[in-house]
Parts: sequence; C-alpha cells; structure tokens
Amino acid sequence: MKKIDVNADLTGLVEKEFESLHSGGGRSSIRGGQSAADQALSNLNIAGYSKNRSEVLPLQSRGASQLSPYIRHNLLPLQRVWDHVAKAPFADREKYRDELLWQEYARHLYARIGKRLFNNLRFEQVWDKPGNGWPEGMACVDFATSELEEDGWLVNQSRMWLASHWTVRNEFGWLHGQEEMYRHLIDGSRAANLLGWQWTVGTGTGKPYGFARWQVEKRAPQLCGGCALKNRCPIEKFPNELSLDEAPFEGLLLSDPDLEATTGPTSVKENKSPTTVLLTIDSMGDADPALVANPHLPVVFIFNDGALRKLQLSSKRIYFYLETLQDLAKRRQLTVYLGDPYEFAQQNSVALTYAPVPSFAKFKNLAELHPYLWLRKPHAKSVRSFSAWRGKSA
Repeated sequence: MKKIDVNADLTGLVEKEFESLHSGGGRSSIRGGQSAADQALSNLNIAGYSKNRSEVLPLQSRGASQLSPYIRHNLLPLQRVWDHVAKAPFADREKYRDELLWQEYARHLYARIGKRLFNNLRFEQVWDKPGNGWPEGMACVDFATSELEEDGWLVNQSRMWLASHWTVRNEFGWLHGQEEMYRHLIDGSRAANLLGWQWTVGTGTGKPYGFARWQVEKRAPQLCGGCALKNRCPIEKFPNELSLDEAPFEGLLLSDPDLEATTGPTSVKENKSPTTVLLTIDSMGDADPALVANPHLPVVFIFNDGALRKLQLSSKRIYFYLETLQDLAKRRQLTVYLGDPYEFAQQNSVALTYAPVPSFAKFKNLAELHPYLWLRKPHAKSVRSFSAWRGKSA
C-alpha cells in the first residue's frame, strides 16, 4: 500500500505515481470535485432540454446538462438532481427525468445480471472482430472522437454515432468499441456504457441504430459543409436494415430470484465500530451514506492499482478522481493510497457504502455497511427493456 499526497501538484503526481497506470490523454476541462458538482447543478437550467438535448453543434445550442460525470460518481445523487428540476417547464422536466431514470435503469440491470451485461443481451450481434471502427477522414466521426479523446465527454447523440459507426457500419465487435469509449469517458460507468452500446447496436432491442448523413446535417450541419468527403460521403444513405436473431434466453431479465442481493442492504448493517470511512469510485460525494453517518472519522480512498494497470484508463479520469479527492480533503481528514481496497477493508474496521457492481462482492469483514442511494428501489419484475422496468408495455 503506497500513500499518495493528494494535495501535491496533480500534474507531477500523475506523472510520478500513476506513470504505468493510465494510457495518457491529458486533462478534461470538466473539473472533478463536490464543489464543482454543486456549482454545475446550481447553474443548471433545462429550459429547452426536450428540444435541444441531442444537438451537437454549435456548442451554444447544446441542451445536454453535462452533469453525468458527477452523477456517475454520486457527487450528485440522482434524487438530488431529480428534485432540482422540479420547477422546470413540464416537457423539459419530464424528458430530463426520463434520462435520470435511464441511468437508474442501467444501475438496476447491472446490479441484477452483473457481468452478463458484457454479452449480447437479447439479440445476437455476430461481429466480434477487433479493430478500429472509427477511421479518420469523416468530419463527423473525427469531431466526435477528438472530443472524446480531448475532454472525455460526449453528448448522447455523438455516442450513438460512434457506436453505430463502429459496429453497424464497419462491422467491428461492439464490446471492443465500448471498451475504447469507456477508457476515455470521465462519466465512464460499466452499467450505462454497456447498456448504451447494446441498445445502439441492436443487441438490446433487435433494431440497430442506423447512422447516416441525415443525423449529422440535423444536429451538426457545419461538419458536413467542411468535410473532405462531402461529395462522396460514406454514410450518405442509411445502412441496410438488419434482422437479428434472438440471443439465448436470460431468465434474470424477467425476474429476480435474489432481490436483496441486487438492492444491497436497506438499513445499516453494523458488525463492529468502524475506525475509518472507505470511499469507492462509485460513491465519492459528500452525500455518501457512510461518510454522512460518521462525520468525525478519518476517510480513506484507495486507487486499485491492479485494476488501473489492466484497464489503462485515460489520464483524464485519473485527474478527475484526484480533483475530487483534493476537494474533499478541504473538509475531511483524508488519506489516499495506491493498493488493494479489498485487502484494506478486510484488515481494518471500515464503514462503507454499498455499490451495485459485481466487484463489490470482494469486500469482506466490513465493520459497517450502508445502503446505496437509489432513486428507485430495485424490484423483482422484468428489466428486459426500459419500458418494462418502468412498468409500461415493453
């Protein structure tokens, strides 16, 4: 276990301590931290969201809120954002809340089926060859990949363009594409990213999203006008419609035989008195239940060096985490390490908040386990589609 001075210059810290644990990529303009998250929420105005949420260019026309990095790490719990937009215009409020519910649906699905989400969910998508599905030369794709690589964030429309172009157009395996996107996204969530790709490429719905010039001219018209390929556009027409075969039936999509395991604890589980609050990547905000319940205990965060070495995430993500921790250190006694968080939890008396991810099962011998901040408590009924999960017709 190696101690990290989170108050040091972050550029030097990343270069020195994380040298072999990331794939480069600089630093995002979206700053990490509870203070930054609070300011972003305070500035949020979703008037026009229902009309403009899918706009890509010009930048000032975008309706997307850009709160997803803070939501992903529970710097902004979904309930807090839900309540914040209560007085927005009806159409904008309902559409925005739909997007919050989609995030919650992704979490419920991942909590229930776990790593099964890495496989074709409901329909077969047979293209599994590795390769780069985003070849250079098209202004629309180049713009989206540049924004992804430079800032680590994309509007949902651009994410759909890239996912569709990778698989539906270029026939590369969707799992390889989502991994490349996940590596860069500072809102990178296995639940949301895997689900988004599955729905876009058709493995979740049976109907792949067809990316064509029409979408670009509607959402970012200036890209086509300045594209070197505007007179021989590779996506001039929509791709041929595909008929996908159903994937092997997954019973967990229809019912949950162990709802308690999916949901996590509904009340605090106390085994002994904790001496430390341990934060995870899934809950880094001031509203973390274990943090709130133990205001006088020191706090620990551990970068999982084994996972980072394997994943080789963009440095943008490392910077975002460090900025968040640097901000937290202004309010709480915080120690940051590089090492094994599961080993630390087993050897120390820690208070921890449940996270709905498969790897959470590795935590053992917890002193205190706190409930997760769900927007909607998981149910045992069908999650085979967003509509089914919400209780509407699929």
